[in-house]
Amino acid sequence: MSDLPAALPEAVRSLAAADFSAVVQRFTAAGFTVAEPADGIITIKAAGPRDAARPAVLISVGVHGDETGPIEVVAYLLDALSHQPSALAVDLMLCVGNIGAIRAGKRFIDADLNRMFRAQRGTLEGTAEAARADVMIAATTDFFNDAGPVRWHLDLHTAIRPSVYPTFAIVPELIADQPRTQLIDWLGLAEIGAIIMNPASVGTYSYYSAEHHAAAGTTIELGRIGTLGQNDLTQFKAASQALDDLLRGAPLRAGTQRPHIFNTARQIIKLSDQFQMAFGKETHNFTAMKQGEEIARDGDTVYTVQYPEELVVFPNPDVRVGLRAGLMVVRVA
Repeated sequence: MSDLPAALPEAVRSLAAADFSAVVQRFTAAGFTVAEPADGIITIKAAGPRDAARPAVLISVGVHGDETGPIEVVAYLLDALSHQPSALAVDLMLCVGNIGAIRAGKRFIDADLNRMFRAQRGTLEGTAEAARADVMIAATTDFFNDAGPVRWHLDLHTAIRPSVYPTFAIVPELIADQPRTQLIDWLGLAEIGAIIMNPASVGTYSYYSAEHHAAAGTTIELGRIGTLGQNDLTQFKAASQALDDLLRGAPLRAGTQRPHIFNTARQIIKLSDQFQMAFGKETHNFTAMKQGEEIARDGDTVYTVQYPEELVVFPNPDVRVGLRAGLMVVRVA
């Protein structure tokens, strides 16, 4: 906790430090059933018999410790709700992901936490993040086990590099049609510019919730990385309002734009230490490439653009061998 910036607002400091004591006190006093199943995780549920119509909403922040903007956004929303607890219209689980990395001001301690939500972790099994993912998985399972059919998981991130679309989301294809449509409508309300439909897991938290708990799960990239306490919160304004509406059960507001939709053309997997991309890792997300252009080469393997136009997202040649070094997408709507 001592590694956090000195002059943080109390609500932000508490959430970043995984200190829910004030929030627990307020919601408990208002008659909610409140639990802290693990460090950095809180659940707030309506007391009494379970209402199957009451949505179950999981919000996660800080899965990457240097992505601090969503921590501030959620801190203020949670603090405001705790002072008006009767306005909470959902059963809520809030997860602060990589607490150690947040305190250290780093992306991760040993390895990327958002690649740990899968059965096979290989050489990453002994990392601090693997252990943390196990804790998060157990809490997530408990939360959704007694939930009704309306289930959400919004995993909030910020992007490392600039992007043609400053805000975008990754949505698993396996989500059923109705909740997927509701999710996309909500993402439009949050002014998310683009949605990438993801056909397969690379071990992300939101894909895990969608696959194993039938949640409308999504990884949302909101603007750029900033320093905790110094983020420009105007870049999160629409998403913050949409989150507040969801938690308070407000109807969708009119006038939202539907995001552009992209399908995944291929994942670029780093097969060896020989891996080289044909462009720099500072390349903007959604940079367009034409058919036949080289994307990367890895020994005898050469990745090239197969469709008339593909766009590159998350280019990162420095990932560990076996992990995704980039994503190629094509626009479909």
